[in-house]
Amino acid sequence: MRIPGSETPIGETDAMAFGQQAGPPASARQLQELTQLVRDNGHEGLREARHPLGLTQRQAAGRFTRDEADDLISRLQASDDAPPTPEAAESSRSAAAQQVLRVMPADQLAIELERRGWTVIPP
Repeated sequence: MRIPGSETPIGETDAMAFGQQAGPPASARQLQELTQLVRDNGHEGLREARHPLGLTQRQAAGRFTRDEADDLISRLQASDDAPPTPEAAESSRSAAAQQVLRVMPADQLAIELERRGWTVIPP
């Protein structure tokens, strides 16, 4: 089934699926630095630090974009052994979600929202 004016059949995406990285992957050096900073913060690894640092599942598995890695590195370096505030973690998560939504075509977003039970009305 196709949406009028769309080249993509319903249920198929051609741009980016939810949860995928929106940018180039972090370098090995960035990941190494992140891992060390997380350990210095008192966690065994990224998975254990997921909720305290407000990481997504993808990030807890060690998959970051360069921008996400830079943001988390600067946050951890600025913390001076103080745990990050929930507001900082939420703003980081919100910024990552906004970045994904900016690159997603509107028709694909509408399809996904309808699949999740929302009613979508064009402007």
